[in-house]
Amino acid sequence: MTRCALAVKFDQKILWPFSSAEALPAKAEAFILLYMAKPKIIELSNGLCIPILYDDRVVLAIDKPAGWLLAPADWDRTGRNLQLALMSSLNNGDHWANSRRLQYIRFIHRLDADTSGVLLMAKSLGALTTMSQLFESRAVKKKYLAVVQGIPKQAEWTNRNPIGQDPAGKSRMKIDYKTGKDAETHFRVLQTSASTALIEANPVTGRTHQIRVHLAESGHPVLGDALYGPLRVGEKEPMALRAVEVSYLDPFQKRQIRINALTATFLAQFGFPPPVPVVANQNRDDAAKQH
Repeated sequence: MTRCALAVKFDQKILWPFSSAEALPAKAEAFILLYMAKPKIIELSNGLCIPILYDDRVVLAIDKPAGWLLAPADWDRTGRNLQLALMSSLNNGDHWANSRRLQYIRFIHRLDADTSGVLLMAKSLGALTTMSQLFESRAVKKKYLAVVQGIPKQAEWTNRNPIGQDPAGKSRMKIDYKTGKDAETHFRVLQTSASTALIEANPVTGRTHQIRVHLAESGHPVLGDALYGPLRVGEKEPMALRAVEVSYLDPFQKRQIRINALTATFLAQFGFPPPVPVVANQNRDDAAKQH
């Protein structure tokens, strides 16, 4: 058993960890062996545990933790380069990778360092090329949750303002009508509190900091956003932005894939109730046919 304290369920009962004195049915024993053969969590050498949300022969989807950069593996100027950490774990023969016979792992798209949630990883160079083209053609649908300052006047709106580099700050972007690239994000208010709102964001394009820039431009920056929000110097709080769903037509399997990240902890952190349960990460059409 690892430090990740993985619990295995079978027939709605917790089976792992279990007392050695307990007798398990044969099916349960087989289930545990199968589960442990391909662990559902990546445990890095520093003890960080990263849930695996989806796994097939071409991609691995993980729940990216906040505070980790996505940069090439040879970029070692930080101890929080997630690509480097995963490649090091793979090269060390760690069980999550070895059990899947992985020889390659590479992020297909990017999430900002302080954004958590669904991240797709390619298992081969060929998969990386094909899946990258899927993102570039805007065939991948993405859903985020954001908690913003203030209450928007509109229940739904779309921001199509172009985004470009902000010369005032090397890592900042801004609305740029002259040289900016096209950008489009759909927003919908899900819940409100006294001074904040829970927003669903669906970006059509994938510009750097797109959701954050579009929300800040609307007058409702993401809570905890040190670049575009009103945080004072030296102040630090979690950024309230989480990638909660990625869906696409799999070009290899020719079926619809929908991958979800859990949201209850994120919502509770910012004072909102948990969501209504949804179907787990699978082809929902197939799941419906089985009932």
